[in-house]
Amino acid sequence: MTSSRVDRPGSVVPGVELTLFVSGASNLSARAITNARQLCERHVQNSHLVVIDLNEDPGAAVDSGVLASPTLVRALPLPVRRHVGDLSDVHKVLLALELPDASRAAHTPLAAS
Repeated sequence: MTSSRVDRPGSVVPGVELTLFVSGASNLSARAITNARQLCERHVQNSHLVVIDLNEDPGAAVDSGVLASPTLVRALPLPVRRHVGDLSDVHKVLLALELPDASRAAHTPLAAS
């Protein structure tokens, strides 16, 4: 499990808590981790990202209601929102997670596939 925090002053949403569930060290998992970190750095102010490898902690999937990986879960602010996939479409991810700057995000991929 890894954790990275991206805090920015003047945040619109206080404390965006994100958890990315991945399965092992596959290319899809690596791409999802890269995309999640870039998403936080570029688009989500005052965010905290935790990455959980379901191979190391399979119980986390059950506890969080995760059925597929990669899955990005926004736990805070409530209500909880989920997005399944490699997170390459910024606009789709931000809309699915109902993050406030979704309308300003470019409809372009984060990392090369």
